[in-house]
Order: sequence, then structure tokens, then C-alpha cells
Amino acid sequence: MSKAAKAGGGKVKVDGGRKKKAAAAPAAEAPAGPLILDRLWTTVMARRAADPAVSHSARLLSRGTAKVAQKFGEEAVECLIEAVAKNPNAVVSESADVLYHLIVLWVASGVEPGEVWSELARREGMSGIAEKAARALKTKKIP
Repeated sequence: MSKAAKAGGGKVKVDGGRKKKAAAAPAAEAPAGPLILDRLWTTVMARRAADPAVSHSARLLSRGTAKVAQKFGEEAVECLIEAVAKNPNAVVSESADVLYHLIVLWVASGVEPGEVWSELARREGMSGIAEKAARALKTKKIP
């Protein structure tokens, strides 16, 4: 059993050769899912004014946007390293770190999740190639 599974007290089940911690959320907690990102953003927003000695989010935010961006980049690289190493359990863990630090970056930058969700909705159903070409046309200056 992994350290994470032991620390979390959860059972470990094997799925396709991968060990996974059984996700049994207490009834009082909201279930995991995409809305957790909105809840996390709300939590980080609430902790902006907290004491940096007791809140990791407040500590990150007190260091400024450049430092928050640097930390986000470090976490993204760690996720990439685990993906290249073909370590799916570590990719899950590092992905959670990436998403948390991205949300801290949004808070530091004054971005709300709804703005990102709207941009994703705008792009939905559009080919990535077409979307990229449309962005290039907007930024290309015509002489």
C-alpha cells in the first residue's frame, strides 16, 4: 500500500494494474467532480486576506503574481515529468497540484472561473487547428 493510501486511511483497489485509493467521500463533503474547481477558487479567494503563516494560499498570494506563476510552472513541469515517466498515479497527484496552483494564479491575476469556462464553451466543437488559425488572424497586423 502506498504512503498516500496509508495516510488517507482508504482502501486501495487495483484497476487495470493501477493501484487506486477508493474514493469514499464523507456524506458531509461535496462529491468530487468539475464543480470542485469553483469551490477551490472560492476557498482561495477567501484565504487571500488570511495570515500567510497559517494559509498556504495566502502565503503564495503574498509573494506576488510572478512568484505564483513561477510556482505554477514548477508544478506543471513536475506533472510532465511524471507523464513522460509513465507514472499515472503521480500524474494524478501532480495534476491536482497543477490545478490548485492554476487557481491561485487566477486569483492573483483577477480571473474568475466563469471567464475560463466561457472561453472553453466558445471553443467547444471547434477544431483546435481552426481555433488556433482564428487567433492568429486576430493578432496579425495588416499593413
